[in-house]
Amino acid sequence: MEMNNNFSQEKVIVIDFGGQYNQLVARRVRECNVYCEIYSYRTDIEQIKAMNPKGIILTGGPNSCYEPDSPTYTKELFELGIPVLGLCYGAQLMMHVLGGKVEKAPVREYGKTEVFVDTTSPLFGDVSEKTICWMSHFDYISKVAPGFSIAAHTADCPVAAAENREKKLFAIQFHPEVLHTQEGTKMLHNFVRGVCGCAGTWRMDHFVEHTIEAIREKVGDGKVLLALSGGVDSSVVAALLIRAVGQQLVCVHVNHGLLRKGEPEQVVEVFRNQMKANLIYVDAVDRFLDKLQGVAEPEQKRKIIGAEFIRVFEEEARKQEGIEFLAQGTIYPDILESGPVKAHHNVGGLPEDLQFELVEPLRLLYKDEVRVVGDALGLPAGMVY
Repeated sequence: MEMNNNFSQEKVIVIDFGGQYNQLVARRVRECNVYCEIYSYRTDIEQIKAMNPKGIILTGGPNSCYEPDSPTYTKELFELGIPVLGLCYGAQLMMHVLGGKVEKAPVREYGKTEVFVDTTSPLFGDVSEKTICWMSHFDYISKVAPGFSIAAHTADCPVAAAENREKKLFAIQFHPEVLHTQEGTKMLHNFVRGVCGCAGTWRMDHFVEHTIEAIREKVGDGKVLLALSGGVDSSVVAALLIRAVGQQLVCVHVNHGLLRKGEPEQVVEVFRNQMKANLIYVDAVDRFLDKLQGVAEPEQKRKIIGAEFIRVFEEEARKQEGIEFLAQGTIYPDILESGPVKAHHNVGGLPEDLQFELVEPLRLLYKDEVRVVGDALGLPAGMVY
């Protein structure tokens, strides 16, 4: 069972063409209280259709869309009847695929730029006629695609935005997701809530309720093991699981002597004493410090700590009866950066005979959202921030 599939009722999808701000786009959409996920431009159109998104946003990217090997997308995407917003490269690609023309710009625009917008456009309602936006492009749209009209321009860029209102297709040459674009949040809100008609009901408190239900459904009466470091991600996972399955959760806190001052005591106080968690505290300070003696190189230190941590965790896991699940504090950027498995501090190095089914309740959240959940669950501020 995929955790969090209960948000599928209303989502916007971001299609990633390799730009540097793409995670920011998804976060801005979520700030409009609309659930949003990122997919590669290699994602098949059938998969996109199956998700039934309320809107689709195409991101920026470093390529020129007219080069034969550049990332592209099938024309069918623009014929689904789903509103599409292209940003920067995404805007150029939309024009290129639909029959407009994109060329190398005579003037490269970079940085804060004054943009003149058509305020009758659904994207620019309640935006100032002259507004400062963040530009970053070598190419420009020299001719809009048939059926499109120009909705914004700058001194050097004849098409800073184009639109086909009837088909709900919009192309913006600048980056509304970065804070340098003064009214960018308004523009994205206009698209997501206005054009796409999203109700904006995605809230963190709903996330907490849904996730607790989903954990109960998945775990049943099974036992769950969690390496509780005391960091924000593992602490929030622990708090969620305690709410969901109580004593079925076994938390293992390994004190390797390299934590912040007072952190082991705080973990014991909060989880064992206040939340009544089933917490195993392992004092492994000497063991880790022996292993690290005489090692100066940071990367080598990290490897030693990681390997020793897995050994200690494995020893504790073997003492437990009937564990079926392993909980992890994987968050959304981990998945986007590394594919399905997070290498840096998950317990991915466990031996074959200790393979558990994963429970990753935060896997679709950004760090700031995880902190909001931690607050909602009553964790102390020092642990959450």
